[in-house]
Amino acid sequence: MSSENQNENLGKNLGSRRSRHQGRSHIRNRPFVVATFAMTADGKVTTKNFGPVDFTSREDKLHLFRQRALADAVLLGHTSLERDNVRLGVPAELQELRIKRGQSRSPLRVIVSNKGRIDDRLKIFQSDISPIIIFSTKRMPPKNQEGAREVDLAAMLKTLRNQYKVSTLACEGGPTLFRSLLEQGLVDQLNLTIAPYMFGGAKAPTLTGLSKKFLPASVHCSLIEMRTVADECFLTYRIKHRRRRRSSTRSPRND
Repeated sequence: MSSENQNENLGKNLGSRRSRHQGRSHIRNRPFVVATFAMTADGKVTTKNFGPVDFTSREDKLHLFRQRALADAVLLGHTSLERDNVRLGVPAELQELRIKRGQSRSPLRVIVSNKGRIDDRLKIFQSDISPIIIFSTKRMPPKNQEGAREVDLAAMLKTLRNQYKVSTLACEGGPTLFRSLLEQGLVDQLNLTIAPYMFGGAKAPTLTGLSKKFLPASVHCSLIEMRTVADECFLTYRIKHRRRRRSSTRSPRND
């Protein structure tokens, strides 16, 4: 198949997925949140030193770009940003597909940092491909040293939806940020690549970080797509959200 046909098919595929995402994002007054990760066969997303690890194939890297290109904005935690030092852009061919879908050339870039002490020499700040939005707390220097210790993620998503018109948000880590979003029921889809390696080590983080605590409640995932390329497996899960119980003044029934 020619590269032109591949791009055309990719555009149709991405467009249909994007429409499916948008259909649910309007319900909760926040973006549809899609997290994309790669992990080893024993569940590790990096080494014990949290250093950059290149353990996936070129196909996985293209997969990440495709997921990023679907979104109106891409989200990354401060620690992961410093570790990977990425610009959070998309390749030229995917930029063209975004324009054909009526999107901006590149997604907005969103950084979460509780302390707000971010090195302005990072690559992301040397590139003007799209606006950068930073969410921090009152710990951010030099003013307001008192206040919230962590970013209110629900409020952040509401701001992205209402002020920046973000319908689909691509979360690319790290595991600590992903866990926080997951604990608050703020993740809608998980794209997970399983790579044919095993790292071991109790101090190497898994998909949900290093915490020894269980999640507040089990998160049920529904498999909606699976494909294999060589030795890698690409999984797409829809995250099932618990329905909130409605208060009722009716008396309980006698069975």
